[in-house]
Amino acid sequence: MPRDNITFLRNFHEAKWDEPLIFDMSVAGERGVLLPQPADEVETEVGDCMAELPAYLQRKQPPLLPEVSQMRVNRHYLHLSQETLGADVSIDISQGTCTMKYSPKVQEHLMARNPNITEIHPLQPVSTIQGILEVYHKVEGFLREISGLDHFSFQAGGGAQGVLANASIVRAYHEARGDSKRDEIITTIFSHPCDAGSPATAGYKVITLMPDANGYPDLEAFKAAVSSRTAAIFITNPEDTGIYNPRIKEYTDAAHEAGALCVYDQANANALLGIARAKEAGFDLCHFNLHKTFSSPHGCMGPGVGAIGVKEFLEPYLPVPRVTFDGSQYALNYDCPQSIGRVRSFFGNAPIVLKAYMWIMQMGADGLKEASVISVLNNQYMCKHIAQIPGAVIHYAEGKRRMEQVRYSWEKLKEETGFGTEDVQRRMVDFGLQHYWMSHHPWIIPEPFTLEPCESYSKDDIDEYLAILRQISKECYENPEIIENAPHNAPIHKLLKTELDDYDEIAVTWRQWTKRKQKRSQSQ
Repeated sequence: MPRDNITFLRNFHEAKWDEPLIFDMSVAGERGVLLPQPADEVETEVGDCMAELPAYLQRKQPPLLPEVSQMRVNRHYLHLSQETLGADVSIDISQGTCTMKYSPKVQEHLMARNPNITEIHPLQPVSTIQGILEVYHKVEGFLREISGLDHFSFQAGGGAQGVLANASIVRAYHEARGDSKRDEIITTIFSHPCDAGSPATAGYKVITLMPDANGYPDLEAFKAAVSSRTAAIFITNPEDTGIYNPRIKEYTDAAHEAGALCVYDQANANALLGIARAKEAGFDLCHFNLHKTFSSPHGCMGPGVGAIGVKEFLEPYLPVPRVTFDGSQYALNYDCPQSIGRVRSFFGNAPIVLKAYMWIMQMGADGLKEASVISVLNNQYMCKHIAQIPGAVIHYAEGKRRMEQVRYSWEKLKEETGFGTEDVQRRMVDFGLQHYWMSHHPWIIPEPFTLEPCESYSKDDIDEYLAILRQISKECYENPEIIENAPHNAPIHKLLKTELDDYDEIAVTWRQWTKRKQKRSQSQ
């Protein structure tokens, strides 16, 4: 049944296959593929490979892998795919702060899966990988223009690792100057948690600032926190509330006056491309997420690239190897004595850099700016309509606009109906939406939900999403039983809450699951 163009709601019901685990489907001797046996001359030439392996590297028994025919394997995973919602199946506005934009399929199928990319080995002679090194070099040039900073590394495997690399660069810089007393980092509660967690992992003490009535970190509290012990500030702007701090230069100036560096978390940069740059805001370092802002899929926690950028004076500390170009040949430079070293194997996730390269080339400078403008426009439209849904609340900066996302709240809905953000999330599945993202912990904003429509979604998509939220709000007030027992149309109906430390209920491998089943059967 097609979507109702008056209510914007569609009749949705997801497949339910009651599918067994692939291990439970195993039948001894069944095969999906027969591997070719080596020719006699190959065996003679190579000899007994296993005998050359040290004993501690040899398995005592073969791995316990499922034995299933190809047809049953294919059917099994197609069934599971029909029970799964994702970015290509549903409207993925839901994943706020993650910029779940559409990734053109030409990037994936034509290039990223091309054997000329997938078969590259990082230990190949540099002369044989000139193409991908050229891509790296050109993407670095793009990001230099977009940020205003002077050098980039694509080695980090994601944003949090990029922040850790930047924290390591901060330490290396201060140590090289003989300033070892700087052991504090300042961040804000609505910056990404890695802006506190990654510097803490690097050994820093972290000072976290709370927002004022406008949602900005309090400037006077910030100035009071900055001292001769401050190594750097790590700030997201706009923060995860979607509120942009227009006075950010005052913060970076205050930090610089105290001798600290300024690090810009630009994972929320989708509203700023071609509009505002890290350089003009006074930052010395930054990072972008290529796997979000520059279209490579979010990938359910990977793979990704945390592209870290620095000003000229910090270039010696960047991770190795560095991609260089002498005018005729690209190379990998390891001769960087002040470098923080590697933060990841080799030179990072090459297919992700390639996808970012293709997207930027297709968009051009004007296209990048247009993407940001449309992201903000979509968010303004969505924000205006959510503010009119009964039970929804928007905290901070009353009457002021947000940038590319908003951290909303069902606080009023909870007070008036007893249903909160987790209840709304469960009911969304019945309309074909996979979920929405709530908030980092702790919940400073009560009953939160964070939405980011970005530039990929049409007005039609946004209207459908809004209609679903309105319908769920109406049901919370008028038909609570539907909400109480949701979801109804999903493969799994209402979930029982299980604590993460309940080891008798949770298993992350088949072996663990088998042991749990045996333990339960023995106790019965």
